Amino acid sequence: MAETVSPAFAAPGSKAEIEEGERLSPKFDADGLITAVAVDADDGTVLMVAHMNAQALALTIETGEAHYFSRSRGRLWKKGEESGHLQKLVELRVDCDQDAVVMRVRMGGTGAACHTGHRSCFFRSVPLGTAPTPELTLTVNDGGKLFDPAQVYGTPKKTDTPRF
Repeated sequence: MAETVSPAFAAPGSKAEIEEGERLSPKFDADGLITAVAVDADDGTVLMVAHMNAQALALTIETGEAHYFSRSRGRLWKKGEESGHLQKLVELRVDCDQDAVVMRVRMGGTGAACHTGHRSCFFRSVPLGTAPTPELTLTVNDGGKLFDPAQVYGTPKKTDTPRF
């Protein structure tokens, strides 16, 4: 079900107005969501990709802290509400057709954006130059976990060598 236009945002205009105009009129998908990419404000590392509904986007703009819509939990959530790993916005950009945003953020807490304890949700690399097989092995590309998810969230998580 498509989400109705939020009173917080301009109604969609012409293609030219959406692509090059001055008004924020986000184009939410059929589920009422847009893609949100969080990157480190200082070094540009991609920290995570999530989704926002109109309420999450409006709260993010209003408070300067990242809010998302969790598809798995079916609810709004403020990044860091459980872990303390808040995301403070430095800049919010919208793409040309206004169906995705990129947020430059500064991480609070340990600096980890990923619920697994890693700095980035993109902590593994895929080997290139070979045909994909069920045995394809991913390579961890960071220095390890910054926090123990079991201690922060109270649930058992797969463990590796933590740095905390």
